[in-house]
Formats: sequence, C-alpha cells, structure tokens
Amino acid sequence: MIRTSAVLAVVAWGWAAGASAAWPEFRGPTGDGHVPKGAGRLPVEWSETHNVAWKTPIPHKGWSTPVVLDGRIWLTTASVDGHDFFAVCLDAATGAVRFNGRIFHSDNPEPLGNEMNGYASPSPAIEPGRVYVHFGSYGTACLDADTGAVIWQRTDLPCRHYRGPGSSPVMFRDRLILTMDGVDVQYVVALDRTSGRTVWKTDRTAEWNDLGPDGLPFKEGDLRKAYSTPFVGDVGGRPQLFTVGAKAAYGYDAETGRELWKIVYPQYSAAARPVFHQGLVFLSSGAGKSELWAVRPDGQGDVTSSHVAWKAVKNIPRIPSPIVVDDRIVLTGEDGGIQCFEAATGEEVWKERIGGNYAASPILADGLLYFCSQQGKTTVAKAGRSFVPVATNRLDEGFMASPAVDGRALILRTKTHVYRIAD
Repeated sequence: MIRTSAVLAVVAWGWAAGASAAWPEFRGPTGDGHVPKGAGRLPVEWSETHNVAWKTPIPHKGWSTPVVLDGRIWLTTASVDGHDFFAVCLDAATGAVRFNGRIFHSDNPEPLGNEMNGYASPSPAIEPGRVYVHFGSYGTACLDADTGAVIWQRTDLPCRHYRGPGSSPVMFRDRLILTMDGVDVQYVVALDRTSGRTVWKTDRTAEWNDLGPDGLPFKEGDLRKAYSTPFVGDVGGRPQLFTVGAKAAYGYDAETGRELWKIVYPQYSAAARPVFHQGLVFLSSGAGKSELWAVRPDGQGDVTSSHVAWKAVKNIPRIPSPIVVDDRIVLTGEDGGIQCFEAATGEEVWKERIGGNYAASPILADGLLYFCSQQGKTTVAKAGRSFVPVATNRLDEGFMASPAVDGRALILRTKTHVYRIAD
C-alpha cells in the first residue's frame, strides 16, 4: 500500500512539531506549496500602499525563500560578487532586523556567468531553536534561531556549481539532507542536525555520455549539474527520498541513502522540486526540452520503461515547481503559460496565459493559487477545473523567491525587500 498524503509524510518523517503553524523550509510545512487547511484566508489584494503591514529592505542579493517560526523570519543573502554570505533574521510582527551576520567568506568565488542565479538561492530550514543556512559548497551552518550564533558549520562538502548553488536543504527526522549536483561531482548527503557530521553520502549513477573528442565533458560539465530540492514521501510505510538530477531522477532510501530506482532522460539543470500524490512522483526533467514525468516509486533499478505512468512533453517548465490541486497537477511556465493535468492520467484539463516570467513556485491556500512573477505581479486564481482569475497585484520589484506564509499573512520576498502582506 502506498500512502500519498503529504501531511502524513511530514508527521511521519519530518520535524513535525509545530509544522502547521510555521513555514519551515522551501515550499512550506508539507514541501509542496500547500498552506495547511484551517490556517485561515490569506490576503487576496494588495499593493505598495494597501495591505502592507511592513516592508524591510534586504541588503546584497538572494533568491532564497524565507522560513518562518516562533515570530522570526529567516532568509539568506550574499554579496553580488560572491565573496560574503549572510543570514538575516526579521521580527515577524514588525519587520525589524533582529540579526544580520556574515556566516561565510570566499576568497575566490566562481563567476556565475548569467543573471538568473545568485550565490544565495538555497532556502534555509528551521526548527524550534535552530535554523540551517546553506550556500552550496561555500558552506552550510546551523545557527541558534534566537541569537544567530553558529552551532556548527561545514565547508568541506565539495561541488563546483558553475552557475551558483540552487538546491535547498531538507529536514528528515534528525538529519539535514543536501543536494550537490555540480559539473565535477554529483551526490546527495545527509548530515546529523545536532552535530553536522555526515550520516550517509550517495553519488549519482547517471551515465553522462558527454565527452568530446578531447576526452573532456562538453561545456566544462555544464550538462551534469542540477538545482532541484528533494522531497520525502511514504512508500509502503518506508520513507523515500525523491531527487531529480541531471540525466536521471532517483528514489533513495531516506534512512540510508541507498539508491532504490531511477529513470533516465537526456535533460539537465532541473530546478523544480518534485511532488508526490496518489502514489505517483511528479517531476520536471530540466533544460533541453523539459518533460513532466509521473513515476510509480515502488520499483527497483532502472524503471524508465516499467514504472512511468505517463509523461507530458510540451511547454513543461524547468524552474517553478508543480503543485497538486485536488487530483490535478498545475504547472507554471517560465513564460507565463499555466497548464493543468489530471494527476492519474496526464490528460490536459485546461491551459491559460497570465503574462510575465516566472521562477517562483506557486502556493495553494484556501482554494486559491498564488503565482508571483519576475516583474512583481502576483496573480491570484481559483483552483478549480477551469482557470478563474480573482485578483492581480503588483509590487515595485519582481519575485525570484517563492512565497512563504505566517498565519494569515503572506511573507513575500522581492529582489530587494521582504513584505508582510496582511488584511
């Protein structure tokens, strides 16, 4: 029997305590963008002068989604040149800065080579008393959630990200799971949350097939990297880690890191976080004509030809994560195209265009979807069997970070500020 409830998975495998009252990691308490039912209605309309409880500027540059717990909002930022990496804590009620500290320094950060990413894209993770900040190979640290004091840190996890880090940490039981898919090495590692020591480490087993006549990888290994954040689900009563890399996606035993299954594809640079529903894992494969795969996670070995329930191949986004709405899957295209599929069959239900460009993943709250664009527009729409716009809202700067929630308030991070949006 496969249990598919994301909420059940959090209670069984995650940090659990107080999860419904917090936004503990990227995509919230259930890891899939769902605001817990019964949390109350979020604001539907706002602007720079309407329904803004506070607005706080954030120095430097960072695309990480804020996390929220116990009246604190934590996020990360980094100098534009990549030399210095910071953690910032805001008071959730007032927006006042409670902590702003440099956690890591790099003498020789690698240039990004594009404007899409930065040096502080991975989102933090938070639990009572502790917050975990991650900057890829530049460093991972556990901080005291009240004072910002460093409890432990790691700077010895190698990975040449090439375009900057992107995968966010995931909390599972007493572990912190990190994904390091670079051009040189590709692996997933679980750290003990108390001490930071390595519990297990699993290398990717993809076949790259990307060597040129000179025996070196094409584009310095650019086709080997990825930015996706894993998702832990309950498969037959066992916790399984669903993780998307370049050239393949995998199911790992979350307790031991043992690879259970994988599917193989030609894409790379995947950034969307997978979701789990009705016994299927839904994942976007990445750049090079992204595809949406619906995979049954109860196989062994290479299951590409045996455990794929269905696949969609047209206009599939690489960056925004999919979201489950009842028994449907909704995708946010980077170009503003929204698609809805039946989760069980892959049959298209509807498609619409809302304009703009998108990197942030949507959230679902009280039957409403929130889509935040890079131009600063948020479209609110009813999540039914047709697309019904409810409101369009604008802030001065655009969104790269996904929304977070604190009770009945939205916590929105634009490229320059954090806002508390509340009726």
